[in-house]
Amino acid sequence: MRPLEVAAALRFKFCGLLENNLKKACDDPDIAFCDDMLKKVSRSFAAVIQQLPDGMCLDIAIFYLVLRALDTVEDDMTFYIGREHEKEAELRTFGAKRLTDIACSIKGVGEGDERTLVEKFGGVSRVFKTLPKKSQDVIMDITEQMGAGMAEYAAADLGQGTVDKAAYDRYCHMVAGLVGEGLSRLFVARGLESEALLGQGEHVWPFCADPNKQPNNLGLANSMGLFLQKCNIIRDYLEDYVDGRAFWPQTIWKKHAITGDLGEFARPTAHGAGVRLPMKGEGGKVVAKGVGTQALMCLNELVADALELVPDALEYLERLHTPSIYRFCAIPQVMAMATLVACFDNPKLFTGVVKIRKGLTARLIIGTVDGPDAVHWWFTQLAKEVSKSVASGSCVGAGGEIGQRLAVACQRIEDRTRARARLCERQRACKALAVFGTMALAAAAVVGIQQGRLGVALR
Repeated sequence: MRPLEVAAALRFKFCGLLENNLKKACDDPDIAFCDDMLKKVSRSFAAVIQQLPDGMCLDIAIFYLVLRALDTVEDDMTFYIGREHEKEAELRTFGAKRLTDIACSIKGVGEGDERTLVEKFGGVSRVFKTLPKKSQDVIMDITEQMGAGMAEYAAADLGQGTVDKAAYDRYCHMVAGLVGEGLSRLFVARGLESEALLGQGEHVWPFCADPNKQPNNLGLANSMGLFLQKCNIIRDYLEDYVDGRAFWPQTIWKKHAITGDLGEFARPTAHGAGVRLPMKGEGGKVVAKGVGTQALMCLNELVADALELVPDALEYLERLHTPSIYRFCAIPQVMAMATLVACFDNPKLFTGVVKIRKGLTARLIIGTVDGPDAVHWWFTQLAKEVSKSVASGSCVGAGGEIGQRLAVACQRIEDRTRARARLCERQRACKALAVFGTMALAAAAVVGIQQGRLGVALR
């Protein structure tokens, strides 16, 4: 039982923390369709889009649905079997062909709600046509770039992951860095954020323009997107491997694997079964003999690689000025950090998907509503979980190069967030004292009333 998580879940469910600004425009049947599909295909993230300012929320909703439809085409591994060239062509021309077709309907692709989305995509295209010209230009540009990137990787053999770290980074750019670019450009186009958001971070990416020649090269936006995507790829190891489209870079995992197969890490003898993943009874002792932890070593190296992007992600958040946009960007960042920490050194990642608790999710969302100080507090606490494990030597690789990278990355996060995290703690302490004082006054008043009644009764 976690009382704070229960309280957070109740507050999130019943207190109406995030308003729905998209609902105001739902008299239009096409916008109503988009709002409905947004809730179905994005689940909890829909509320984060809907709370954006008027106009902006519709831009982002359409942007999200367009990319979700594109992603549905990319993810379908059955419809295009034997016709992979058609899939590549669909991805490359999706923007020019589908987004401009107000009667668009793609049959037989995807499953469930995603299938409905692409079958009735004309509703999305019709709303797209009503957006401001600048918003249309951004959405079209990113859709075409992403479609071309997806087509490039659709033809690649990814059964054993990406070829190297550069290909890993480039894939993350294509499917998430470009999203960060598009969002940033839309925020600026609507006049809700400044062009400072479009600048360079500490990471210099080969797929971004030279910052010396083009200062607004969207480097920070890419770092933010890559952090999110890398967390997803790390978490989805088993599912992606089974699907035959894995993304863990070969130049990293082959350093740790004994065989030449990425699937080796799913074997109990590779991720510490009976040692790091306890097994009951005598059988556990037998299984533990000869067990290795190479899968965890690889996992922790990838976690370190992702954590090194957090300072740029925090810098991006600090450049935001509109509270609802800050929440929109902060929620996936802090949830990705929590997911990454849950995956860190965790053998269960190789037996299924690691998820964070719903109560913790509610606490994280509430933290973003409470403001930047609370967001920094969460980053501090989560970084400390990893750094403590490294310092104590309890995680795999703690004493080597990987442990050093983890320690440095976490220290940088803690250094950057410590001041505001302390402000958050002071604010919480003041609130707790105020609540305690109110309760004490109320109790004293009750006692006073009862004593007065007793005095009257004795007369």
